[in-house]
Amino acid sequence: MQPILQILQDKLNKRIEEGLYRELKDYAGFCDFSSNDYLGFSRDQKQKNRYGSAGSRLISGNSSDIEELEEEIANFHKTASGLIFNSGYVANLGLFSTVPNRGDTVIYDELIHASIRDGIRLSNADSFSFKHNDVQHLEERLAKSKGNIFVAVESIYSMDGDSPNLNLVSDLCQKYKANLIVDEAHAVGVIGKRGEGLVAKLNLQKEVFATVVTFGKALGSHGAIILGSEVLRNYLINYCRSFIYTTAPSSETIQTIRQQYDKLSRLYYSSSYEFNVALKLKNYFIAEIGVTRKLIYGPYGNVVSVIIPGSENVRKVSNALKDKGLYVKEILSPTVPKGAERLRICFHSYNSMKEVNELINYLN
Repeated sequence: MQPILQILQDKLNKRIEEGLYRELKDYAGFCDFSSNDYLGFSRDQKQKNRYGSAGSRLISGNSSDIEELEEEIANFHKTASGLIFNSGYVANLGLFSTVPNRGDTVIYDELIHASIRDGIRLSNADSFSFKHNDVQHLEERLAKSKGNIFVAVESIYSMDGDSPNLNLVSDLCQKYKANLIVDEAHAVGVIGKRGEGLVAKLNLQKEVFATVVTFGKALGSHGAIILGSEVLRNYLINYCRSFIYTTAPSSETIQTIRQQYDKLSRLYYSSSYEFNVALKLKNYFIAEIGVTRKLIYGPYGNVVSVIIPGSENVRKVSNALKDKGLYVKEILSPTVPKGAERLRICFHSYNSMKEVNELINYLN
């Protein structure tokens, strides 16, 4: 067992000895005197299905459906276990505020998502950023770290659309006995043989301590799941405040997530044109406009950023595109560094070549 997992298991064992261990149970079929469903609105009186949620999963909101879905998603991504959260923000906040502790070290890419930064702040662990996708700087940070060490990266960065060399990052984590955490928010659905994400594509599941998958991007749903070991799952159930003290997802939400995963599996299994049309549009756009504009993008994913320095400048271009019926969001500082303001363009399976050409013609 990895050292960090043994530490987590020891804390769980102490809770078991003290009689404080939390377990998820399904209370369906019981007479309800525990839920928060005061007016019965979470239940459809004309059907057997429950559409709402009645409390946290540790009190009355757990069900066999949600636990089965967690197992199905873990199997899809070829990991041991998973725990569903209500959003990617809540999942990252909970993971990073719960597992690292005072005396530990969290090292994160300087472009990491705000939810991870917020979670790190709550952890009381020491934390340091490293230069974006710079493995040499990462190693310098690792060499000076203490306690349990955690490294946080994204498989596709939402603003730049690029990716780390995850194999090299993983090798460094193994060398320094650090625990790698990968946020796959923008990778699931667009990377891998079945859209499983970059961790699965590179077969790094056993080397990655935790993978955060969100359902609100390519899957078009809501919520997130933290994938990892069974020990990690049990630890989060017992210690993660953003899981313990929040209302469980409704059965309707659970069914929607399951349907979206089924749809994703069918899409890739049938080799449907839809799964790579966005990538083709992206590559066409890059080839046509890369000579005249400064672009930032990566080999994976559907995001291309057109750099237009100055908030007023990029806002002016964005508004002009909106006047033509093309909605492209301007990204201003401080979300991105001053001087790196940009149009963030996301390509989709439902965009047409005609629309992309209109975009190209204006930007050229």
